[in-house]
Amino acid sequence: MLGPNSLKLIIQIPCYNEAAALPVTLAALPSQVPGFDFVEWLVIDDGSTDSTADIARAYGVASVVRHTTNFGLAKAFLTGLDACLDRGADVIVNFDADNQYCADDIPALTAPILQGQADMVIGARPISEIDHFSPFKKWLQRLGSWAVRMASGTRVDDAPCGFRAISRSAARQLMVFNNYTYTLETIIQAGQKNIAVESVPIRVNPDLRPSRLVRSIPFYVRKSLITIVRIFVVYRPFRFFGAIGLTVIALGTLIGLRFLGFYLSGDGTGHVQSLILAGILLTIGFQTLLVAFLADLLAANRRLIEDLRSRLPLTVQPINQAHQTAPSHENQPRPN
Repeated sequence: MLGPNSLKLIIQIPCYNEAAALPVTLAALPSQVPGFDFVEWLVIDDGSTDSTADIARAYGVASVVRHTTNFGLAKAFLTGLDACLDRGADVIVNFDADNQYCADDIPALTAPILQGQADMVIGARPISEIDHFSPFKKWLQRLGSWAVRMASGTRVDDAPCGFRAISRSAARQLMVFNNYTYTLETIIQAGQKNIAVESVPIRVNPDLRPSRLVRSIPFYVRKSLITIVRIFVVYRPFRFFGAIGLTVIALGTLIGLRFLGFYLSGDGTGHVQSLILAGILLTIGFQTLLVAFLADLLAANRRLIEDLRSRLPLTVQPINQAHQTAPSHENQPRPN
């Protein structure tokens, strides 16, 4: 039973067909972490067709949250946050099921939250030292992290890293709109919501399997760019559409002034097409500004809904999802 001053850490692990890798991952996870009175493990089985859920229970995972179908990593992550909050987590650590991160770094990841310095802590992998990353992928990781820093206003060294710790207050504010991944979106969202974000160095383990998210470099680049643009549209709609509208208006104005110059010099009849183009651009620009105002009103309404959601108790489970609880790993021996 949690006391009034007890702190609870839940380590959540999104899984999809991870029967082969999950035993290695669970064997590495700690059952005690400095600063916490209780530590639990929670597995999100994202519609696996193998024995992922059974293996999780056999290894003493406190709770298994199961999707009846595969929703994708982002939805599994969000389901895990809701389940952890529902179970009273003060801090949530997200850990990948393929054991690519070093579980011994969990105390370093949670320390800034316990010290009141941050509400979200992102692990920073030693990208330059990872042998199975090609030079181009290393460069792409750095470029992507730079783009996220610019978009979010945070100082995150390794934006695509999924190994992260999140405080209860921050977790209640996060929403994931993307079905592909949560990593970039949650950082940009945290920056827009003024959630304190820090990075800490972490270590990595050898690969147990190839990445399922990065099917190819062009695919990953396209998905990441779409995510960044979409977040700006959702969280900074007036700035996004306003910048487009003002740019189009400025272009239309310049073309209109060009026509005016020809007209005043007596050569306007040969440049009527410039007048037509200027009129079209100015019309599009003013319509885009109108869209910016309407989108800003919708964004204000969304912020009110998100604020209301963060204040309500988490008692309703997501549709098509079911919680299945197993005995705590503290009370159940691990199989040999």
